[in-house]
Order: sequence, then C-alpha cells, then structure tokens
Amino acid sequence: MLPTAAYAKDDKPVAAKSADAYIPFVNHGGVRDWRADGDRTIYFQDAHRRWYKAELMSPAFDLPFTEFIAIDGGPSDRLDSFGSVYVKGQRYPFRSFEAIDGQPPKKGKKPKAG
Repeated sequence: MLPTAAYAKDDKPVAAKSADAYIPFVNHGGVRDWRADGDRTIYFQDAHRRWYKAELMSPAFDLPFTEFIAIDGGPSDRLDSFGSVYVKGQRYPFRSFEAIDGQPPKKGKKPKAG
C-alpha cells in the first residue's frame, strides 16, 4: 500500500470572474463624455451612456482645472485598466478601471448663507 496525501475539500463555490471593464473604439467615438473628480479620478461615459471610473496611479494636479485630456487606448483602441490619459502633455496611467452603476457622484454645492 502506498501512502497518499489527504486533500482538504473546499466546499465554497468559485465565483466566476467578471469580465474586465473596457470602452471599445476610443479613437473612433467610443468615449462620449468625461468628468474629473479631484486629481486622481476620472469618470468616462461610453457611446451607450454607461459610466466607468478610472483611478490614476499618481495625482494629476492640473486635472481638476483642465478642459481637455488625451486618451491613450493603445493599439487595441480600447480604454481599460491598461489605458492612460494625458493632461497638459503629462502621461498618467490607470491604477484601476471599472464600470459603475448609474452616473458619477455630483459635486456638492455649498449651502447659501443667510
């Protein structure tokens, strides 16, 4: 008789990995709109009006004040977690890129004094 190792059975079901979020055809009208939220977060709206959240690896201090960004979708022509943006000529790669439910949060308005 040969000795064999006993393996513990894991009864937890393995969740199916969700598909990675991406926006196709970024150089051909795939991105409809974008919004900056501070210096590390950008929300993108695709041509089908779905929203995505991108977190930058480093702060882009000009991001809250800029009116133009360049999107680098790479040779695949899609915006995903490997994408990046250019703000005032500086490249900022993404730390994460994910689809969100609904619209991005609105910037809070200060209550009127009086």
